[in-house]
Amino acid sequence: MMLIKIFSGFFSALALIAFAAAESVPRAESVLWYSQPARSWMTEALPLGNGSLGAMVFGRTDTERIQFNVNSLWTGHEKDTGHYQAFGDIFIQLNHAAPTDYRRELDISRAVQRVRYVSGGKRYERTALISHPAKVMVKHFGADQPGGYTGRLWLTDMHDAKITADGSRITAVGRLENGLEYEAQLAVFSKGGKLRVENSGPPSESNPLAGVPGAQHVKLPAVSLVFEACDSLTLVLAADTNYTPDAAKGWRGVHPHAELTRRVDAVRVDALQDVFREHIVDYQSLFKRFQLSLGKSDSVIAGKPTDQRLLAYTRDKTRDPQLEEMFVQYGRYLLISSSRGGLPANLQGLWNESNKPMWRSDYHSNINVQMNYWLAEPTNLSELHLPFLHYVRSQIPVYRERTREEYPKSRGWTVRTENGIHGGGSFVWNPPGSAWYALHFWEHYAFTGDLAYLRDIAYPVIKEVCQFWEDALMERPDGTLVAPKGWSPEHGPVEAGVSYDQQIIYDLFTNYVEAADKLGLDRAYRDKIATMRGKLLKPKIGSWGQLQEWETDRDNPKDDHRHVSHLFALHPGRQISSLSPDLFEAAKVSLRARGDGGTGWSRAWKINFWARFRDGDHAYVMLRNLMTAVNNVGTDMRDGGGVYPNLFDAHPPFQIDGNFGASAGVAEMLVQSQTGEIDLLPALPAAWPDGSVSGLCARGGFTLDLTWSAGRLASVRVTSTGGTNARLRVGDQVREFSLRPGASISLDGSLKTIDPP
Repeated sequence: MMLIKIFSGFFSALALIAFAAAESVPRAESVLWYSQPARSWMTEALPLGNGSLGAMVFGRTDTERIQFNVNSLWTGHEKDTGHYQAFGDIFIQLNHAAPTDYRRELDISRAVQRVRYVSGGKRYERTALISHPAKVMVKHFGADQPGGYTGRLWLTDMHDAKITADGSRITAVGRLENGLEYEAQLAVFSKGGKLRVENSGPPSESNPLAGVPGAQHVKLPAVSLVFEACDSLTLVLAADTNYTPDAAKGWRGVHPHAELTRRVDAVRVDALQDVFREHIVDYQSLFKRFQLSLGKSDSVIAGKPTDQRLLAYTRDKTRDPQLEEMFVQYGRYLLISSSRGGLPANLQGLWNESNKPMWRSDYHSNINVQMNYWLAEPTNLSELHLPFLHYVRSQIPVYRERTREEYPKSRGWTVRTENGIHGGGSFVWNPPGSAWYALHFWEHYAFTGDLAYLRDIAYPVIKEVCQFWEDALMERPDGTLVAPKGWSPEHGPVEAGVSYDQQIIYDLFTNYVEAADKLGLDRAYRDKIATMRGKLLKPKIGSWGQLQEWETDRDNPKDDHRHVSHLFALHPGRQISSLSPDLFEAAKVSLRARGDGGTGWSRAWKINFWARFRDGDHAYVMLRNLMTAVNNVGTDMRDGGGVYPNLFDAHPPFQIDGNFGASAGVAEMLVQSQTGEIDLLPALPAAWPDGSVSGLCARGGFTLDLTWSAGRLASVRVTSTGGTNARLRVGDQVREFSLRPGASISLDGSLKTIDPP
């Protein structure tokens, strides 16, 4: 009781409950923190999200900015990709000058943001989250003394919505040119003081947004809320559109007004602790499944603000395994925040402040959207893979129509390189794109062992894409099958037999054959696809020992292009492995020639490549190269790569695939399962001699907890989540056993049983 009395009015009991809900103190490697407010949306503001509603929070003390998004706010239609849109901003004029003891942080173990500082003798604290269960953003402003909040608040819109206020609730209602309707509701609650609506427009004596980063494009509405001498403020935001993922309904459902009203009304300000508690429990049910320890960082380094720590990691080459651990878990945080129900994560996940973002902030089919989901299955976020799979299925009716226009003799469907949410695409056709999508349908089964899902969902999709290639492949006089008019993405000529196409089709046919065998279906068609797979043009080794990117041996050993698409068969495919040593070595020659540079996502892919080569030290070099500090947007895209102070991946500009791909790459360094056995610590670098991981998933339906010491496996616990027969490998040692679903077995570093099932 004494603790509550001391802090009442400061944490307002809300923050006490919020931060005590799961554990008393968050682990240091779970907290990004900074000693100044954000000066840039892309590089310094911190992200929150519940899968569909997202926000970037600046933590300013003069005028706070909260930029927010809804992932279904898109222009475009069935013949045009359109652009992912910014939604709006909340600006809160606080006028807290000359702050001291400033700290801004994001706790990724709880998905909660906090800002603390002292101004005018008062100590202020703000707490923010976006709840998936409640489907609202809550931001609470508290202080240790009464009357600390006097100022003004605006809700703005990026599309000329009608903005009105009713009591202390501001509503923005609008409609895009493509007929998409949207709405945001912001309710403001105060304790003490006064709160009133003004409709006279912003004060004329000064620009309230002067100096607020990125606010130059914002037009303030006439409507605002004025707060005077309030002890605390609480903001509750809900926003949505009438998009529905159904071509038969014209992509439109009911107007969101009634549902948004319900969401906001459901939040009781006198019981905010319940919203916080429910949010943390819900979030941690996903986040805490996977735990990682890569060693201890020096306490002086670990105590620095995240931006300074990242600079030291880059400039001084400091050893900081806890920062690396944070970066891996940050990728998982971002996926949980941008892929829970509804639409999948796009090029920027969920976060976007522009109506004309780079590359439309779209779903790029030549690697980017796929890379977004490489981490989902291995890092124990399998259900977060489903939004991507549901999205693909929702678009197929339109994909079929567009495909028939381009490929009139082919059944099935494929995609363009750029894709939106209404079936429309743009830029060049990417014929193997649908086969790469089909890999994700197979992978979800491979990790879960869910036969009902394979039969009802994955199998029909994989088979239909096979039918596209059954009709589209070109047969040469010698019987060889090649994909016509292929293009190794963004590199080289358009011609038949490009390695990228051939490898992806091989992977598609392999997955189809295995799916048909598992289900005991379509024996005749299964045999036909198996025969066609045998006739595909195979990977070739060129004059300098490289894996050829094209059928013609024209690879330049000095070419360091960021795309390394002709290594698809190594990763994420499985055609090339140590079981095919000549091709395996040729792929390594090609990767060495490409170098260790590239843009953000390219460096992330190379982590995965080197992990598949079982070269942990080189994979670690690529992880450090990706985690290079970048402090501005002016980096030349030809060099590119790195991460911003907020740990967003710098393509540049920001692209989230590098974050996701890096987390997946570290998982590949610790466990691999693509060749029919579970390979433990296949690419452990010397930089992580001691460590542990729990909740790492493997194909076949298994979850693993590992510990290692002095670079060698110390123990492993294997739990069946649906699998039965397992084959484990560590180095040259192999152990086979059977487990019933739900059972576990513990083994030592020599794979001898410690605790039988």
